[in-house]
Amino acid sequence: MSRFSEELSVIPKPARIIAGIVCAIAMAAWILIFRYSGDAGMQSMPVAGKIGLVLGCGLMLAIGVLLIGYVNGDARRRGMRYVMWTLLAMFIPNGIGVILYFILRDPIMKPCPQCAHIVRPGFTFCPYCGTSLQPTCPNCGKSVEPGWANCPQCGTKLPGASRPAATPLG
Repeated sequence: MSRFSEELSVIPKPARIIAGIVCAIAMAAWILIFRYSGDAGMQSMPVAGKIGLVLGCGLMLAIGVLLIGYVNGDARRRGMRYVMWTLLAMFIPNGIGVILYFILRDPIMKPCPQCAHIVRPGFTFCPYCGTSLQPTCPNCGKSVEPGWANCPQCGTKLPGASRPAATPLG
């Protein structure tokens, strides 16, 4: 399964159904408008333009509904306030709510290697079993990044850290 199809599977099934219904209604509405309109300009529009307008309008509305569904499913997956983000995506105009979601969303939560409970990234220890999820300083207990030579909080030399060789300047 590709990454794209995995991300598409996040969209809830009701959102997919609503998108199909919205697309069909929009396309049917435009077809009826073209069929029964008395406007001479609309009747003289080329067939390719009519087809493009019917398909384009229906697909754009369906894509909007699918994006809102994706925001809902992805916010649930990340442990965020999914109702709030769904409402923001729906009611902030011009897709700005969806863009804000993509900018401000939390990282995907990961399972603890010991107890398999889902925990937020950035936790140093698992809140359920106490397993260390990130390397910590042996002196102060603060989290450190792999490869650091010293703790940034207390300055203690970290075990197993190798320093890159100093290169002479000039």
